[in-house]
Amino acid sequence: MRAWEKVTVPSLERFGRAPAVRIHDTATGRLRTSDGRGPAGLYVCGITPYDATHIGHAATYIAFDLLIRSWRDAGREVRYVQNVTDIDDPLLERAQRDGEDWRNIAERETERFRSDMEALRVIPPDDYVGAVESIPVIVELVQELSHLGHAYDVDGDVYFAVHSDPAFGTVSNLTEPEMIELFAARGGDPERPGKKHPLDCLLWRAERPGEPAWDSALGRGRPGWHVECSAIALGHLGEGFDVQGGGSDLVFPHHEMSASESQAAFPGITFAKVYMHAGMVAYEGEKMSKSLGNLVFVSKLREEDVDVDALRLALVTHHYRSNWEWTSADLERARQRLTAWRTGLAITNVQQAEQLVATVRAALAQDLDTPRVVKILDDWAEGWHRGDGSGADIIRELLDARLGIRL
Repeated sequence: MRAWEKVTVPSLERFGRAPAVRIHDTATGRLRTSDGRGPAGLYVCGITPYDATHIGHAATYIAFDLLIRSWRDAGREVRYVQNVTDIDDPLLERAQRDGEDWRNIAERETERFRSDMEALRVIPPDDYVGAVESIPVIVELVQELSHLGHAYDVDGDVYFAVHSDPAFGTVSNLTEPEMIELFAARGGDPERPGKKHPLDCLLWRAERPGEPAWDSALGRGRPGWHVECSAIALGHLGEGFDVQGGGSDLVFPHHEMSASESQAAFPGITFAKVYMHAGMVAYEGEKMSKSLGNLVFVSKLREEDVDVDALRLALVTHHYRSNWEWTSADLERARQRLTAWRTGLAITNVQQAEQLVATVRAALAQDLDTPRVVKILDDWAEGWHRGDGSGADIIRELLDARLGIRL
């Protein structure tokens, strides 16, 4: 599957290297710094292609875009992989509701997502991988789990025994009752008869009448959700890659299950070193979600000729880990900020601009502290400097390189 067009990012290397970025690890609750040896491996869970791209999506993928920009400015190469869940129950339910072929919905919504990401100048993944095209490697992983005795049959479906991985539960650090409650709320089936444990998750779903299915060594059927990301991440990044990322709603069950499937299949490995999660965006008092239908779409805002730099600034004004509520006031404040920042360019000299490079880099190195960066830039634009405008190009390059915003 193809990604979107590459983004040109200015280099700040002439000002030295940025400090290594420290990011919050969900599993340990601490800030972690990757070790710096070899390319940084990043796997970010992508969309299920319907109702894309809403503001919550955009905030999440911009968060990981900021991480990539930080790594590169610190001198690290990056290997970035993102999936597309182009076959799953929610997509099929939407197709049935709308009376449309699921493949048409998936293709249209994936293309809309590409267009939105390109407009927002989000750096594309090196490998953009669909679930359907990955079925052969998913089947191989399920076969390995079965061979090791970590999978079992329930009426033709194949389930993973989650406690086959001794580390199960260490990503989310939830109690078992909390896990079961979330599992039921987020697509799991804890009460299905025949399962060995309520938390065991589906690896392969045998063919049902009227549902798409593929021939495989497991019989005709389709993959479960979690194993999709296990197989794609291992296949493209290998074991122990730097960061597994996504929205905070994926901590459990998705990231917990993906990690345990991988670690059970290949004993002794660590799936990912760090688990990084973006917060949830609300709208009109509720978490923005497809099920509630309270979505603000990037494509709709673009059709209204919203300045995409203002939109991006409105999102990065909030820390990536925070939960917050979108309002039209966010966008208006961002427009006003851009105007003030652009005005500040004319009275900034080179020395002042180079100082700004250092302070912005330092703030972003501490868990991508964009609210701190916005405050630094607001103070700068309010006129603590007096110069001849000779530093304007440096500041333009800084904001383009580190925030993805053009002045």
